[in-house]
Amino acid sequence: MKLLITGASGFLGKYVVTEALRSGFQVSAAIRRTSNVKAFPWYNSPNLELISVDLTDPDNNKLENALTGVDAVVHLAAAKQGNYDTQYANTVIATENLLKAMVKANVKRLVAISTFSVFEYLHIPEGEIINEDSPIESQPSHRDIYAQTKLIQESLFRDFEQTNGGKVTILRPGIVYGRNNLWNAHLGINLKSRLLIRIGGNAQLPLSYVENCAQAVIKAFIHQESVGKTLNIIDNDLPTQEVYAEKINKLLPSQPATVPVNWTLMRLLSRSAWLTNRLLFLGKIKLPGIFVPARLEARFKPFRYSNNSAQQVLNWQPQYSLDEALKRSCSDVDLLSESAKVLTN
Repeated sequence: MKLLITGASGFLGKYVVTEALRSGFQVSAAIRRTSNVKAFPWYNSPNLELISVDLTDPDNNKLENALTGVDAVVHLAAAKQGNYDTQYANTVIATENLLKAMVKANVKRLVAISTFSVFEYLHIPEGEIINEDSPIESQPSHRDIYAQTKLIQESLFRDFEQTNGGKVTILRPGIVYGRNNLWNAHLGINLKSRLLIRIGGNAQLPLSYVENCAQAVIKAFIHQESVGKTLNIIDNDLPTQEVYAEKINKLLPSQPATVPVNWTLMRLLSRSAWLTNRLLFLGKIKLPGIFVPARLEARFKPFRYSNNSAQQVLNWQPQYSLDEALKRSCSDVDLLSESAKVLTN
């Protein structure tokens, strides 16, 4: 079976390619034209074809050619940074172009990577379990650009499924972490790397170690029961903000000074600032994210999380615990490169 993996040069993408090769798949890895091919640990694997393609290019012939002989697609490509136009182009337009090309090439099977950012955290009560049935954001304009564009992207996946007979699995990883990616925005507000404002501390973090997550992505192809399903991909032993911060503080060379802020107080301040802006200034003042309740609560509101559906449907158990994952992430040996070496021999 041959997979086309978009976003192969990204953080998660590199591990998904490795896991696909390890599982015996042939892989076409779609990378950016500006990518340094030799920087990828698996670039000379015998079962790998590297494809340089711009998904934002409306020329579908190039994408159709890339889909020649492909049985299924893993769509990871998306933008997390940049202004609205940049993220819209690299998330929404890129997805539209890919799906159009898949229709023309008659490729139906798709594992699409979404995100926990699509949930409507503002109206979910504290302490609730976030699972696949939790409500999706109904007011995207109150959220950041990433959440807005990923919500549109999910709607494109569902339209491909309903209109074109796509066999789609949507996976929603939590906070994907690993080597050189231990920090996350749920830990606090980092002011110029000198001061960390930690909001709360007892909220559980929906972490997904990158190797665990990559294994789940590939298992979605192996287990056909995943077709038509939306699955949350998170680890088992989820720490609180405070516990995780303490663990990475011991591993990273330097840390900013930390100022703790009570969660209840911060939520009150945020809602007050938001209402004042709406009532007195008609919402015309651009507030920092922490004073926009929908954004604040998406990052810091205390919830619980479940991966039961993913475990059952994919017959998947996260292989590495939190402590094992952190150890692997900080190892003197780059374990991804070591795995790729085995695949090229």
